[in-house]
Amino acid sequence: MLVSEQGETVRIAAAGDIHCSEENRERVAAAFDEIRGRADLVLLAGDLTTHGEPEEAAVLAEVVRGFELPIYAVLGNHDWHSDRSDDVTVTLRDAGIVVLDGDSAVAEVRGVRVGIAGTKGFIGGFPDSALPDFGEPLLRRVYAETTREVKAVAAGLEAIADCDIRVVLLHYAPTTTTLEGERQTIWAFLGSDRLAEPISEHHPHLTVHGHGHSGTFEGFVGSVPVFNVAVPVMGRDFFVFELDDEGRLLTAETDRPQKAAHRAET
Repeated sequence: MLVSEQGETVRIAAAGDIHCSEENRERVAAAFDEIRGRADLVLLAGDLTTHGEPEEAAVLAEVVRGFELPIYAVLGNHDWHSDRSDDVTVTLRDAGIVVLDGDSAVAEVRGVRVGIAGTKGFIGGFPDSALPDFGEPLLRRVYAETTREVKAVAAGLEAIADCDIRVVLLHYAPTTTTLEGERQTIWAFLGSDRLAEPISEHHPHLTVHGHGHSGTFEGFVGSVPVFNVAVPVMGRDFFVFELDDEGRLLTAETDRPQKAAHRAET
């Protein structure tokens, strides 16, 4: 494993649910401008557009074209809404954004290899409210879709196993610990604990997701820190995580959004 001799740290700016459209172009541009010099790479945890229209994706593409930092993203449910996800993906990739869809990527930051396993994730619920692999074919297809996403997380983590820092990038939540604050009646539509299985097995250093706008910023899957980086939860446009070259999270507790603070933003 490659480890920086200088004891380098890596700063990762993360956000989800930025919901780009022409109406918020200026805010999005200002948000990216603000993290220049504060981060080494950017993670976008889905819902990059408002309704999944390529024109909305073009707003983000135009903002980040030529941006100095590498950007990695997954799509969210909003990005699929108009059934034009392929066009959205092409638009974003043409601007230099690495859109992950069940695969992985590696960024090198001052000699530290940062691996990102990225996929959208899907629904399915959590203990006591989980969708079973039983019943109508349509429901079983939903279960099968989540299975594909779980396998994608596992494959992505296997591909980055030799990286110094390993990150999982999702849209849907793999744990209820970051959904506290959302109505429990909709938790089944906000994620699935099945997504946690490969996280528990492979122990990445960091997992980020979005989607749960009224959830909680910080949670966990076993010993793995999980963060809900949806903009309404954070109450800010980006949160910058700092990790050392062995993947230990250095971000101070006092720097993290507080639950009471983000409630006012939702």
